[in-house]
Amino acid sequence: MHWPAAGVLLVLALGIGCALNTDAAVLWSDLRPRVIHRTPDGMDILGGAVKRDDTASDALFFKFRVNPLSDVATEPYYAVFQLFEGDQGRLAVGNAPEAWGYSACYTSATGPSNKEPPAAYAEVGEFNLQSSNPEAGGLGALKPYELPRQNQARTIIFKVQYVPGGDDLVTVWLSPRVNRGDTEENQPEMLTTKFPANASFDQIRLRHGELDPGKRGNGWIFSDMQVATSFNDFVVVRFWQTWWFLGGGSLALLAGVAGSVRIAERRKYQLRLQRAEQERALERERARIARDLHDDLGSSLARISLLSELVKEDKDNPQQVLVHVSKIAQSADETVRALEEIVWAVRPDSDSLQSLVEYIAHFSNELFDGNKTRCRLDLPHDLPPLVIPSDVRHNIFLVVKEALTNVFKHAKADEVRVQAKVTDGNLEIVVQDNGHGFKENGPIVGADDTRNGLGNMRRRAETIGSHLTVESTAAGTTVRLTVNTDRVRKNGVEQ
Repeated sequence: MHWPAAGVLLVLALGIGCALNTDAAVLWSDLRPRVIHRTPDGMDILGGAVKRDDTASDALFFKFRVNPLSDVATEPYYAVFQLFEGDQGRLAVGNAPEAWGYSACYTSATGPSNKEPPAAYAEVGEFNLQSSNPEAGGLGALKPYELPRQNQARTIIFKVQYVPGGDDLVTVWLSPRVNRGDTEENQPEMLTTKFPANASFDQIRLRHGELDPGKRGNGWIFSDMQVATSFNDFVVVRFWQTWWFLGGGSLALLAGVAGSVRIAERRKYQLRLQRAEQERALERERARIARDLHDDLGSSLARISLLSELVKEDKDNPQQVLVHVSKIAQSADETVRALEEIVWAVRPDSDSLQSLVEYIAHFSNELFDGNKTRCRLDLPHDLPPLVIPSDVRHNIFLVVKEALTNVFKHAKADEVRVQAKVTDGNLEIVVQDNGHGFKENGPIVGADDTRNGLGNMRRRAETIGSHLTVESTAAGTTVRLTVNTDRVRKNGVEQ
C-alpha cells in the first residue's frame, strides 16, 4: 500500500469521525449527586437556564439518573424530577404517588395499568413506564412496570415534543441504550412509553414525600441531570470511539500494514540475496573443483600416461623401465594425495577449525615422512568449535601447503616447525624452518613473488581477507598467516 492511498483513507476516517461527532447543544446540566428526602415542595435547580411556554413548537430532551434509597416497603411515597411553570406543577417523572413503580405523573392521561388518582390528586394523572425488567405477576405473567429497588440505579431520558396551544407529546425511555450508534429511533419498544402532558416550564424541582405519615422512606439520589436539544447529546462515546482515536487507529493500522509489507519485502530481498550468494558460492566451489581436477589430477594423469608410453618404448632396457616405473609410482602417489585433498575440501563435515588443523598435521607428516628434515607440530587439541567455510578452509590449507612444499624442496632445513593458535578472534598459523632462506646475505621481507610460489600464497591470503608475512634470513624462513575467524565465518570468500 502506498502512502498517498493511506493518507486519503486517513482523511476519510477523520471526516467520518467528525461527522459522527457533530451533536446538538446541551442547554443545561447538573451532574453532581443530590440526595432528595422529604422535600414535598422542592426547590428550583434550573435557575432560569431554559424555559418553554404554551407557544413552543420544538423538542427538548431531559435526562437524569436515580438511585433509590427507598423501596416498596416505604410505599406509598413519591420521588420525582418535575417541571414547574411558576408555582404550577407540570410533567413529573420518577415514582408517582399511587403508582408504586417507575412512572410519570401530572399527565393528561392515565395509564392503562394505573389507578385513577384519588380526589385530592384528581389533576395528577399517572402513567407507568414500560421497562425491560418488568415485575413478575404470577403464573408466567408480567406486570407492565418495574419497582424501584434500593441501590439499583436507573437512567431515565424523556423527550417533549411541544405542541402550541395543546397537550405536549412525551416519550420516556427507562434505562435506554446510549452507546455509540444508538438513537431515539432504535430504542427497544419494551422500554419506551408515550403519553400526553403539559410540559411547559421555567423551573425544575426535585421532590420527595410520604403519603402515609407512618412510613418514612430514605429518599432518592438524583444525578447526571441534563437538558438538551438532541438524544445524541446523551450518547456515551468511549475514547476508542472518538474520531481522533479512529483516525489515529486507522493511521496506525495503515502504518502497520505498510511496515509489515516493507518487512516482508525486505525479507524476500534478503532471501533472494542469500540464495544468490549460495548460488555464487556453489559456482565458485564447482569452478575450484574443476580447476583442481585439471591442475592436479590432470597433470598427474597426463604424466603417468606419458611415462607409460616411455615404458613401452624402453621395454628392452630394464634399467630405464625401472626409472620410468619409479616415476609412475611417484606420480600416482601425488595423484592420490591431490584427490584426497579435493575430497577433504568439499566434505561438509570438514568445515571446522579442528578439521583444518588435523588435515595440516596429516599432510605435514606424510610430506616429511622418511625425509631428513624433521617436522615438529605444535597444534593444540582444544581448539574452539569454529565453523569455517570450505573455500576459506581450502585457501588456508593451500597457503600452508605451499610454505611446507618450499621447505621440502628448497630450504635444505634440518627442522621445520608448524604452529597454530587462536587468540582474540584471530587464527595464526606459522611455518618456520632453519634452512638457508631465499638468499644467504641477510633478511628478505616480501621476497620476489615470482619465485617459490609466493605470489600464489599472497593472492590466496588476500582472497580470504587474511594477512600474510614472509620473513627470510640466512638462518631460516618464517611464514605467518593471520586470519580473522569472525570475518571469514560471516562472509566466507568475497569475489
